[in-house]
Amino acid sequence: MTTIEKEWAERVRAAAAAGAPLCLRGGGTKDFYGRMPMGEIFDLRANAGIVAHEPTELVVTVRGGTPLAELEAALADKGQYLAFEPPHFGTGATVAGCVAAGLAGPRRAAMGAVRDFMLGVKLLDGRGEIMRFGGQVMKNVAGYDISRLVAGSLGTLGIVLEVSLKVLPRPVAEATLRFEFDEASALRRMNEWGGQPLPVSATLWHAGVLHLRLSGAEAAVRAATEKLGGDQLAADEATALWTSVREQAAAPFALEPGEVLWRVALPSTAPALALPGRQVVEWGGALRWLASAGEAAQIRARAAELGGHAAAFRGGDPRGEVFQPLSAPLAGIHRRLKQAFDPAGIFNPDRLYPEF
Repeated sequence: MTTIEKEWAERVRAAAAAGAPLCLRGGGTKDFYGRMPMGEIFDLRANAGIVAHEPTELVVTVRGGTPLAELEAALADKGQYLAFEPPHFGTGATVAGCVAAGLAGPRRAAMGAVRDFMLGVKLLDGRGEIMRFGGQVMKNVAGYDISRLVAGSLGTLGIVLEVSLKVLPRPVAEATLRFEFDEASALRRMNEWGGQPLPVSATLWHAGVLHLRLSGAEAAVRAATEKLGGDQLAADEATALWTSVREQAAAPFALEPGEVLWRVALPSTAPALALPGRQVVEWGGALRWLASAGEAAQIRARAAELGGHAAAFRGGDPRGEVFQPLSAPLAGIHRRLKQAFDPAGIFNPDRLYPEF
């Protein structure tokens, strides 16, 4: 146990004994996500650094407080990257924050979610005890994979001390194509192309324009480009586009007064939302961003009708219901997990749901 880990364990035990909530925070770049942060701020950035990186094994182990940009730069030096393309939402983003938020960028539909790249995690639980799950190799999990459970938990289960992630080589070639389609046509084309042997790595539709990114071997990208047609963007323009989408710096994500940015997850084949507001469609149709001043109940009901769910991602009331309400069985599972990892309920209370 390192000096930092000993100090943090003592602080956690003291907080648990006093019943004092702790607000776990790295760079704070995702404070907007989820319900309102509560408790005394526990700054986790001091626990930083890359522990191990073996490029030939495609695995990196890194401490939670490590800046996400620092990790990505180290991987880029070896021609590798985090294939789930995590958003930063600010210069202070950390690896633990990336894991805790569980958010992935434009490449998610093609490459997988954050949890799919989690190999192992070292966690400080609510009793002040260090727990290890998974490992540092590709095939290491038998039984319940706790390391994946941490992804998206918003710090409610424990402090991420270290995480082992699968990394991948960067694509040799990429091309971004532009097409003009209405929403229905774009949804149909995205699903058609997704079912073909094409190296599609990202899709984006907004206001009658569909962008399609191809990534892979030069021959595969070239053949797909020739087959699909469309207008090809210059490399720097394409990079700027996908970065702006990943970081939600693009104009379609800007909110007007009274609007909420809804993150609507649906089957990719679901028809148009047909709700008031402005839309951005990603992930082959499986992710619909909706900037709207509409009623939350109406938006959630429409998402459920189409087989999905909706979360108030930005701009809503952080004291209200941010995520889709849980069914009784799911709420019970969440409650038992919270009790197992954080029995005193001191880690980021109410951040996911008000009942835990």
